[in-house]
Amino acid sequence: MKARVVRIGNSKGIRIPKSVLEQCQLHGAVDLEIQQGQLVIRSAAKPRVGWAAAFAEMHRHADDQLLDAEITSSSWDENEWMW
Repeated sequence: MKARVVRIGNSKGIRIPKSVLEQCQLHGAVDLEIQQGQLVIRSAAKPRVGWAAAFAEMHRHADDQLLDAEITSSSWDENEWMW
């Protein structure tokens, strides 16, 4: 299938046929990437996809502890700090 680069305002773009969009399940935001001189278009990943699995893996390795857990408060923290 061929498409033509067309002027869209101050930019240029291509029109992607509806059938192609449906086959690729592209709607809404997309990610654009250049790979070896080719333009790759894919559905934008949802934010935080995979975070639950990553956190579970961190927990299995006991790598989910607070970094500042050992820091103790000072007298200034206890007497003068106000929220």
